[in-house]
Amino acid sequence: MALEAAIAERTRDLAIAVKEMESFTYSVAHDLRAPVRAINGFSRALLEDYGDQFAGEPLDYLLRISRASERMGQLIDDLLKLSQVGRGDVERTEVNLSVLAASAAARLTERLPDRDVRLAIQDGMNTRGDGRLLLIVLENLLDNAWKFTQRRETAEIRFFTTNEDGRRIFHIADNGSGFDTRYRHKLFAPFQRLHRADEFEGTGIGLVIVSRILARHGGDVWIDGIEDQGATVSFTLPERS
Repeated sequence: MALEAAIAERTRDLAIAVKEMESFTYSVAHDLRAPVRAINGFSRALLEDYGDQFAGEPLDYLLRISRASERMGQLIDDLLKLSQVGRGDVERTEVNLSVLAASAAARLTERLPDRDVRLAIQDGMNTRGDGRLLLIVLENLLDNAWKFTQRRETAEIRFFTTNEDGRRIFHIADNGSGFDTRYRHKLFAPFQRLHRADEFEGTGIGLVIVSRILARHGGDVWIDGIEDQGATVSFTLPERS
């Protein structure tokens, strides 16, 4: 009994510490947003209004300030998204992941209408979970698939399920750039990326958000891939929760 009480107390302490860290992250990111946007805004104004008066190193410095502040703004926005994932309760209802994926894909198609993307979504992928949070999962995973297939003349993306050892697994597979599986452990750590920023945009937060949301549902996520041949992100959700 004493051991159970100690474990329960440590669990409560850990939950409190996590909430405090999330609140701290949110507060810091929120407070940094305004000054970083000001730096970016003023540097852009200088480039647009007085750019012809700069040359050589001064122009290079100003361009670097603008790019760095823009990237910092993206990092802050992603930190805010990450902190918000852990706030509030998970509302579990019947959710059709096929419909959510189609909605997320439609927005990507509108944003990038010139891309040739062959998207196949299996029908009737119903589950239980928080529809709002699961939509964020699919938006992040499909956005990654769109991004890492951008160098393919024809991108191929599939969202489907399989049953393995009595459990249902959801997969999003693409024929994109893939990755070296020796570094897969980095993919779910904040701000860790396997591609240079000049190759593919991003901050390295999307998969962390996906992992946090699925963990809150009692699910799991992992990723497989081969360099220059594509990647498959797989995840599970409890059938009953």
